[in-house]
Amino acid sequence: MAGSGPRPPWARAGAPGSPPNETRERIRERTPAVRAIEHTIEYLDLGGPCHGFVATLGRLVPQLRGQAFTEDERETVRRQISRVRAAADWLEGALDNGEFTLDEQLVQLLKGEE
Repeated sequence: MAGSGPRPPWARAGAPGSPPNETRERIRERTPAVRAIEHTIEYLDLGGPCHGFVATLGRLVPQLRGQAFTEDERETVRRQISRVRAAADWLEGALDNGEFTLDEQLVQLLKGEE
């Protein structure tokens, strides 16, 4: 790639021939800035979609004025709202209690299975 130099070891982690997990962990321990960067990326990965969802609804919902939806269409949207609500509740709970695992019932709900 033009203008890009060699990537630091932590940026290559996970690539073919990259250092094993324990090496990546040692790099994180020895270089606090790496963990801080990863934390920032993870934070943005969580907050960005939430912001995008709200912004999209803020743009789209007012445009729906005068639209006539069938009962099937309304029910489909309601099911999707339930999935969004479940995912948001799961995220909020994970933030509150530090438990970041995905249980089977939530997996099915997020996949659209009832």
